[in-house]
Amino acid sequence: MNRFWFCFLPIFMAVNVIGVLPMFMTFTEGLDRPKINRIIVQSVVTATIVAVIFLAVGKVILDLLGITVSDFMIAGGTLLFIISLGDLMSMERRWSQIDPESLGAVPLGVPLIVGPAVLTTILILVQEYGPLATVAALIVNILIAGFTFWLYAPIIRLLGKSGARTVSKLAALLLAAIAVMMVRKGVMLLLAGFKITQ
Repeated sequence: MNRFWFCFLPIFMAVNVIGVLPMFMTFTEGLDRPKINRIIVQSVVTATIVAVIFLAVGKVILDLLGITVSDFMIAGGTLLFIISLGDLMSMERRWSQIDPESLGAVPLGVPLIVGPAVLTTILILVQEYGPLATVAALIVNILIAGFTFWLYAPIIRLLGKSGARTVSKLAALLLAAIAVMMVRKGVMLLLAGFKITQ
């Protein structure tokens, strides 16, 4: 059970659903509730499929390229830090010319729910805590994102726009701290000469 929670928190911070929620509201503004529901289902299904496929293929790619856990943790942690820094510095992410029929898949499912931060995080976590805990935490987080979209109206009323922005920035800050931790652990493993063994 501890493995699940060790995986859950970094993925939760990487998804940053509260940060995505205002964009979800903007994208779906003016749409009727049945169409919004279809978009939510499409985003959850797309995010799950993409993440699970990447999780399976990513491990094979690492093995083929001879990339060690320490290599990927350092590179992945650096990437996460850059992503989180971008989220902290920017006010919003802008998207234009979005087709409502594919809105759930792109950009909501990918890259807003499952983007580079999530993909990097799960590929690192599966090396440390195994596929079962990682996939379970991943699916739970994606379902939480879908459920949050479902309840978007009362959540935004509760937090307000400034509250949602504050929570989003806090999640980005925590993600930056997790990124630093990944780099630190990667350097420690590299110095210890640890490599992927099958």
